[in-house]
Amino acid sequence: MEEKPTLTPRQIRLLRKFYEEGKTIEVHTVEKTQDELAEELGITRQALSNHLKVLKELGYIRTGRGFIDLTDKALDLLGEKKGDVFVFVRIEPTKRKHVYEQIKRLKIKKIYRVTGDIDLIIEADKTRLDEILEEIASLDGVKETITHIVLEVL
Repeated sequence: MEEKPTLTPRQIRLLRKFYEEGKTIEVHTVEKTQDELAEELGITRQALSNHLKVLKELGYIRTGRGFIDLTDKALDLLGEKKGDVFVFVRIEPTKRKHVYEQIKRLKIKKIYRVTGDIDLIIEADKTRLDEILEEIASLDGVKETITHIVLEVL
């Protein structure tokens, strides 16, 4: 059995502070080697390395050993800057299990099963809202959806 490392109270305080003050971000990461990417793009590894260097200097990517992250600046440039949407879903009680299974197959960020007068909260990207609502509405057992688009994170 692996032993957990013992952290000092200060280290735990630091982690707590980072958590409380940290900002949740969505990261688009490519986990491939430069050799793999160069081959897929049909260029030399050296040429790829030069391009990555420029993209990094301009703030479009972050790189590390075995990964490349796209920054918000890159997503803006590509027109892929996404906003969040929350869809509240009411489901017929006898069909909940079936609807849960169908919704889990959709390409969405997160699904929350909640208590109260709604059954699910779906967190999705604004760019796919029409498609997602159409898919949800077509499911047998969905009684109602209520959509909230995030304007700003405070």
